[in-house]
Amino acid sequence: MAHPDPVSPVSPIPQPDATTLSRGYMIALISSVILSTTAIFIRYLVDTYAMPSFVLAFWRDLLVMLTLLIVLSVRRRDLLRVDVVHLRYLFLYGGVLAIFNALWTISVALNGAAVSTVLVYSSAAFTAILGWWLLNEVLDWTRFLAIALSFGGCILVAAALDAAAWRANFVGIVVGIVSGLSYAVYSLMGRSAAQRGLNPWTTLLYIFAFAAIFLLIFNFLPLGQPAGTQVRTQISSPDVFWLGASIKGWLVLFLLAAGPTLTGYGLYNVSLTYLPSGVANLIVSLEPAFTALIAYAVFNERLSGEQLLGCVMILAGVIVLRGGASFQMRRRAAREKAAVV
Repeated sequence: MAHPDPVSPVSPIPQPDATTLSRGYMIALISSVILSTTAIFIRYLVDTYAMPSFVLAFWRDLLVMLTLLIVLSVRRRDLLRVDVVHLRYLFLYGGVLAIFNALWTISVALNGAAVSTVLVYSSAAFTAILGWWLLNEVLDWTRFLAIALSFGGCILVAAALDAAAWRANFVGIVVGIVSGLSYAVYSLMGRSAAQRGLNPWTTLLYIFAFAAIFLLIFNFLPLGQPAGTQVRTQISSPDVFWLGASIKGWLVLFLLAAGPTLTGYGLYNVSLTYLPSGVANLIVSLEPAFTALIAYAVFNERLSGEQLLGCVMILAGVIVLRGGASFQMRRRAAREKAAVV
């Protein structure tokens, strides 16, 4: 296995037992449910205040960092400290998070919500393949089947079979796919952080701090405006405080940061201490299905037959993963028993 950072070698994680796997699956599932509420908050901020996406992403990351800093200062001050040897890795990890946020924003602007959602969840396949290549994670037929079910389900839930949804330019499609790749790299780096012995909440504190710095810089870069969109990517300093004196707007933004972002990403990083990155990423791909259900409950957006089928397919992918893991554990136990006999 290659060590991405020679000064901080990666240690192998022991084979998980049934209890560890069950705990990891449950944490990843809860993370998926919580993350699925993100779109509700973002939709409100964009629709009500026309908040620029990069400004929203910056404040979201900054408020996550500040919230976690306060919580850890009160409850677990020891988690605020990190060895200097890990800072370079966390700096790079924060950069990956910032790039993912930026690419996701541009993809939504160029492709629309449905297509960009499908493209970002190509990360399930990327994560499984890269995890097998870089972290020696298992890539068997159950993983391939789960990837196929998950990706197919995402397509149906996002209603991406509608030909009109795919009327995007080549650049938009490439940006969307690369956003999925960046999410896969985020997952792999989270798994690697666990292998380095970093606490997931410490990791989250530092990567969101670095990501906020990167996103603030992004906001002032002369990046121009994506063709065919009304989304500005270059701003002036007053625009950073876009919400102005709106107490309600700032409250919703804080709830977005402290709720689905901090808790969702935090639990996802915790799940990576129990599960291979490819498995955790596939479980979190339940998010579009949960988002569709929440949108139905909150906005009365009705699910079509295709969307319901997509939800079932994504859930089936997770069940296949869990069943495959149990089968592998039984086989390993049988081999160990035979070796003893």
